[in-house]
Amino acid sequence: MFRVLVVEDSPVARELITHLLTRDPQITVTAVAGDGVEAVRLTQELQPDVILMDVHMPRMNGLEATREIMRTTPTPIVVMSATSVGTEAAMVFEATQAGALTFVQKPGAAASDQDGAHRLVEMVKAMAEVKVIGRRHQRSGPPREVVAPATRPSQAVRVIAIGASTGGPPALMAILKALPRNFALPVVMVQHITPGFTEGLATWLASASSFDVQVARDGEVLQGGRAYLPPDGVQVVVAAGNRIQLVPRLPEQTFCPSIDRLFKSVAEVFGPAALGIILTGMGRDGAEGLRRMRESGGLTIAQDEASSAVFGMPKEAARLKAAIYVLPLTKIPGLIVENVARGV
Repeated sequence: MFRVLVVEDSPVARELITHLLTRDPQITVTAVAGDGVEAVRLTQELQPDVILMDVHMPRMNGLEATREIMRTTPTPIVVMSATSVGTEAAMVFEATQAGALTFVQKPGAAASDQDGAHRLVEMVKAMAEVKVIGRRHQRSGPPREVVAPATRPSQAVRVIAIGASTGGPPALMAILKALPRNFALPVVMVQHITPGFTEGLATWLASASSFDVQVARDGEVLQGGRAYLPPDGVQVVVAAGNRIQLVPRLPEQTFCPSIDRLFKSVAEVFGPAALGIILTGMGRDGAEGLRRMRESGGLTIAQDEASSAVFGMPKEAARLKAAIYVLPLTKIPGLIVENVARGV
């Protein structure tokens, strides 16, 4: 049984969310809170398995409450938002920096929003299984660097491909923000994300980095110093001529967009002139694609366990020996710059 704390200032929304959750026999709503102050207190008292956290609330908003909970009683947090763009969306992504695992759009009461209701329930059940130990940057112990004897790419790096899932937005931000302002290569990213939040993520990433972060358009040519995210509901690949292609999802493909699909296309088009990075996330998407990139002569990196919110995808990449380097997040930008500067 998954025990959930629902934090929402609207009584109507609280009732709806509680109803949607408790229709699943594996979920019980152990308590509800109307503001962040009450959420902090109830988390300490009840220690729920997962918290559904609204953004805008009186006394203490969801961002502030997330910071306090992760400081005092680390608990898996799923942030809820009524909108996926603008100031509220920025608060959602900032909450992931504070330690929230992921986010969803608030489901509506209409029967037509059954997809949103299902997504909420499945997200709660998945995140309740994640073990969190507080603010990720506060983890102790020396960083673990796992390196197979590094074979340098035989060609100059021409493109960076990055895949991320749970905990990914702050990891992507950390990398883009740390790269130099005059960084000359294009970056193509896949982030598993709730539909509707891609535009907001692009805006948030661009706001604190030197990159022009865009939602990709079919057929456009990759430009240096620009980062690309795929739009909802399609696969993103790179094609001959350094062009982006947006292709339909195939029935057998679990993820859309798929990290594996992107990485395999990068391996095919760029071969040893590519650098691939797999970041924090649940599951295995991206590991096989990263292995394909390494086999094609590219430089490959996986985020290490200590700095990952969820060491699922990077762990699988390490198991497959797809990653030449398994590194703390803070070390990844430096390795990128080192290899780009060498022109190897």
